[in-house]
Amino acid sequence: MDQSTADFTRQWTATLPKVAAFVGSMVFEVSDRDDVLQDCALAAMTSYERYDPSRPFAAWVIGVARNQIRLYLRRKSNDPHIFDEDALDSLVDAFARVRPDQEQKLTHLEQCLEQLEGRARKLCELRYARNLKPAAIAEEMNLAPNTVAKSLQRIREQLRVCLEKNPLSPS
Repeated sequence: MDQSTADFTRQWTATLPKVAAFVGSMVFEVSDRDDVLQDCALAAMTSYERYDPSRPFAAWVIGVARNQIRLYLRRKSNDPHIFDEDALDSLVDAFARVRPDQEQKLTHLEQCLEQLEGRARKLCELRYARNLKPAAIAEEMNLAPNTVAKSLQRIREQLRVCLEKNPLSPS
C-alpha cells in the first residue's frame, strides 16, 4: 500500500462516523444509505490527490458526500421523502460546524448505545432511529405507554452514566 492510500484510509476511518451520520441524515433507506456511503468512499479515494491537507479532511469529505447525495437525489427525484438541495446545503453547513470534541462525544455515545441489549436497544431504535412516540412504541411492542416512557427515562439515565463514567480522552 502506498503512502497516499494509507493516509486516505487512516483519515477516512477516523471520519467515517461523521460521514455516515451525514449520509444517514439525508438518505433514509438503509440499503440506499449503504450504497451512497460506499459511493462516497470510492469518490473520495479516487479524488484524494485533489485534497488540500492544509484544510480539515472531514469538511472535504463531507463535500464529496454532498455531491454523492446530490447524484442520489437526482435518481430518486420523484420520491416525496427525499430532501431538496437547500436542505442538503443546510445539513452540510451543520455538519461542518461540529467540533472535534463533539465528534468524540458522539463516538462515545455510539459506544454506550452498543452496550444496550434486548428491549433497551429496541426501545432506543424505535424512539430515536425511527422517531416513534412512546404511544406508538407501546403499541408496536405490546407494552403500556407508561412502561415505555419509564423505560426510556431509565435508558437515558443509563446512557448519561456511561458517558460520564468513561469519557473519551482528548486526542
